[in-house]
This record gives sequence, structure tokens and C-alpha cells, in this order.
Amino acid sequence: MKLKKYLYKKVESTNNVALRLIKQGNQRGIILTDQQTKGKGQRKNKWISAKGNLFLSVFFEISKKISLSKIINLNLKIIKKIIYKKINTLILIKKPNDILINKKKVCGILQETIFKQNRKYLIVGIGINVSSSPKINNYPTTFLNNYTNKKLSRLELFKEIKLLYEKNLHLFGV
Repeated sequence: MKLKKYLYKKVESTNNVALRLIKQGNQRGIILTDQQTKGKGQRKNKWISAKGNLFLSVFFEISKKISLSKIINLNLKIIKKIIYKKINTLILIKKPNDILINKKKVCGILQETIFKQNRKYLIVGIGINVSSSPKINNYPTTFLNNYTNKKLSRLELFKEIKLLYEKNLHLFGV
């Protein structure tokens, strides 16, 4: 099942764009932006959106019966698989929604659900530090290009994430 691409230069939050698109009747898609001005993290934390990094949201209808823990695990596994393919080093998952390299955060995932016309939709916001990492007090961060000889392209990562979600939508009960 294909995901429609929505490309932006600058948005407040890709998850907010996904919410708006669902409310407008869009069934599924993937949103990419160059810049977020109000990126969202877990528990109303702000996601620092440094230029050159990857900010996207995937949205699609899911089964009403699928558990939140299964959703979280599926999303973490999809993104971990893509990152591992690129850097081939130890990658850890820090529950509930972070991916770490050498105990440093490289990726955060924010999952939100919305009901519209008796259908349940999942929005998966993904932020990956590709070319730089923010300085966060008491929380070490890193970026993917620290671990590669060849610089990774955020657009190439975006394409791979899109394809992997398209191949795995059935796991979410779509």
C-alpha cells in the first residue's frame, strides 16, 4: 500500500500537519520537512530540530484492536532496522521511544492516535539526527554521520523509511 508524499520547507510540526491532513479526509501519507519550528517530543517536550536532520511523520489507518505496546515496538523496529543498515554498530532501544548509539540519543519517535468517522489513525513522528545533534543538558545526543565514512542523505533515509512502512503496514492491522 503506497503512502502519498507531502513535502514542506518549514512547518511547526509534522505531526500537526498529519492531524490536519487526516481531518481533511486523507487516509495515509508521509510528511517530510526541512525545518520544524515547534517539533514535539514525548510528554509535551520539545524536539529540537537542527537543520540537516530528518523530520517526518507517517500516518495511516490502524486496527482498533492493536495494542499500544505493539505499535511502539513495530515503529522502533522499523527505524532501528534502517539505522543499523546504514551504520552497522550497536543500536539500543530506550523505552518508550528513543533509539541510542553508544548510549547517546540519535532518534526519537512520537506516536499519536486520532479517531475520525469511527476509524482509528496512527501518526508516527520521527526525528533522526543525521548531520548534527542538539546539546541537551543531562541527555547525551549523537548523529548518524558520526559513524559513517560516506555522508548519509536525509532524503535517502526518507525514501527507505517510506518503503519499509509501505511493506509493513499490514502489521498494524491495515
